[in-house]
Amino acid sequence: MTPRFVLATANPDKAREIAAVLRATGLDVELVPRPVDVPDVDETGDTLEDNARLKAEALCRATGLPAISDDTGLEVDALGGAPGVRSARYAGEDASYADNVALLLEQLAGAPPAARGARFATVAIACWPDGHEVAAFGEVTGAIATTPRGDAGFGYDPVFVPDEGDGRTFAEMSPEQKHDLSHRGRAFRTLADGLRIDAALAKRAERME
Repeated sequence: MTPRFVLATANPDKAREIAAVLRATGLDVELVPRPVDVPDVDETGDTLEDNARLKAEALCRATGLPAISDDTGLEVDALGGAPGVRSARYAGEDASYADNVALLLEQLAGAPPAARGARFATVAIACWPDGHEVAAFGEVTGAIATTPRGDAGFGYDPVFVPDEGDGRTFAEMSPEQKHDLSHRGRAFRTLADGLRIDAALAKRAERME
């Protein structure tokens, strides 16, 4: 039977990206959308891992199903690591992508290229109702552009230029090009590997009982 996981995120852009990355790994899982009657989870953790775990555990309790969640943060050198865990809410609780990008560029106005270094990080967690979990981490370094470029992606993608790329922002890349380099792509490919190992160990334990 194909394992079923409910996605903890209510962000359709993030859900679509997670599904695409996991599908590309060939992992045999069924992803169930977060039920509309499940409220948002307060992200009160001090770290990305804390928040990812809070969301996964909340969805397990609400649905009785295993859950997959992530939390992502953008850390900018010139801002002392901000916005960090508050990346999605940088310009306020109801901020749009454009609001967050505008505030970031405003705070970096006049910053020289050497001070515009940044890091995107994602923690991904698969959690079961009994408390068992598999966690993974992914990151990418880069720099913040002076103006938004590109129409693809979401969030801070129009201003993040990965070091391993060719000078384009994530928003100027195809989804596949972005996933190859991105923090979320790396985290969920690692999570897929962890889930395969976890399933293999579980089967081995069953045979030994």
